[in-house]
This record gives sequence, structure tokens and C-alpha cells, in this order.
Amino acid sequence: MVRRPLGNHHHGPDTLLVTSDTAQTEPVAAETENLREVIERARFVLFDFDGPICRLFAGHSAEDVAKDLVEWLERQGLRGLLTEEEQVHPDPMVVLYAVHRRHPHSDLVSELEERLTQQELKAVPSAWPTAYADPLIRTWSAVGARLAIATNNSARTATGYLASRDLTNCFAPNIYGRGQDLHHLKPDPHCLNRALNGLGAAPAAALMIGDAPSDYEAARRAGVPFLGYAHTAYKEKLLREAGAEDVVGSLEPVLRVLRGQA
Repeated sequence: MVRRPLGNHHHGPDTLLVTSDTAQTEPVAAETENLREVIERARFVLFDFDGPICRLFAGHSAEDVAKDLVEWLERQGLRGLLTEEEQVHPDPMVVLYAVHRRHPHSDLVSELEERLTQQELKAVPSAWPTAYADPLIRTWSAVGARLAIATNNSARTATGYLASRDLTNCFAPNIYGRGQDLHHLKPDPHCLNRALNGLGAAPAAALMIGDAPSDYEAARRAGVPFLGYAHTAYKEKLLREAGAEDVVGSLEPVLRVLRGQA
């Protein structure tokens, strides 16, 4: 179901109240129509990777990866580059960003980024597919849409995961991920623009599916329509606050629309 504000209906004291079945059916129908419009406009679909396609660190804790990066810096005598908060932050990207801010374009950042990539690659075998993602990808590709990955993870990580699910042909060669220049990570639209160029796509003919405010912001700046995926109420709240209007809590209704079942 698309979670989109549909307006309030006020009834006066003499108004006959509709039954609960009718009250539920009308918003659901309107929300499904919203989703159908979003999907049918899209001839090119850009997926974020970690979230809409899989939970990369489902069996390989992101917190442990962040800790590994901090310990590596400590062995180099460089733990002091991080604030106390950054030293214990559970997101490895926060550690990488922090070092990049203080030493942009340095060999140190390159080594740290490669270390993170190696940890991501280790996580691939235990990553959990997002529910309905695999059939959604295959169906969208089969009906003629062209697909790309636009992620802040390493492209090598996304490529390895897609190969493990036999999904490579749905995307290759349009897999765009983190490089050495971290200024280009989302919310910068760089990887989305690369994907659009690779696909030969006009922004208005594309759709970005992401689960974070940075995905929404990158799509907005690239001029690409956005569909949020939020598997928790907190994720939905963050996307709404960022400005996302169309948000689904599951990929199932997207798949149903594509299959003509909604």
C-alpha cells in the first residue's frame, strides 16, 4: 500500500456514516491508483542497493564493520582523527566520511574505503533479500523497463550480490557505486546522473527507489521521480520529513501493479 496523505473527509451531524468496508476501500483504491501512475511512467528504474534490494549486513553486523575501521585507524596511530562519538558510531560510512572530511582525496581515505569494500564483500553471502525484491526486479526487466543500481555501497559489492541471486543480467552493466571521491556519494546526484547517462534516460522517464532521505534528495536534485521503501515506521517518518510523498512499506504492491493484479 502506498502511504500517501489523501485528505480528510468531514461529516456533519446529519451525514450518514459509511460502513468501515467502504471507508477502507476508497483510500486503498486511490492509493493503488497513485502507485500505478508512478510505476507506469517509469521506463527506467534506479534502485538503491542496501535496503530496497537486500539487507547487506543482516548476518554481518554493520556495527562490527565500523569497529573494524576504527581499530584499523588505531593501529595506524590515527584514532584521534575521530571524535568520541564517531569512534563508537554503528555506521561504517560515518567513520569513512569523518576521515574524508579531514583528509580528502588522501591515500588514507583510499585505504579505508577499500577496507570497507572488503567488509561489504564479506557480508554478501549472509545478506538477506528484501521481500519481493527478486521477483520485482525480474518482472520489471521482463516487461521492458531498463534497470540500474545507484548506491553508496561499492559497485563490486552490488555486483557480487546480484550474481549470487542470478540477477546480474537485469542490471549489467549499469551498476554505479561508491568511488574514491566521497563528495560524489548521495545525497549528491552523481551516481544517479551516471546511471541516467548509461541508460540514455531522461530524468522524467526514470524512477528512483530508495529507503533513505539521501536517496530522496539525490533523486530530487537529479530531477528523477522517487518512490520510498520504508520497512519500519521510523524509516517512513524520515522519508516523509525529507519530502517524499510516495512511500511503500513493502514491495508487494509494486509487484502486484506490474503484474496487473492491482
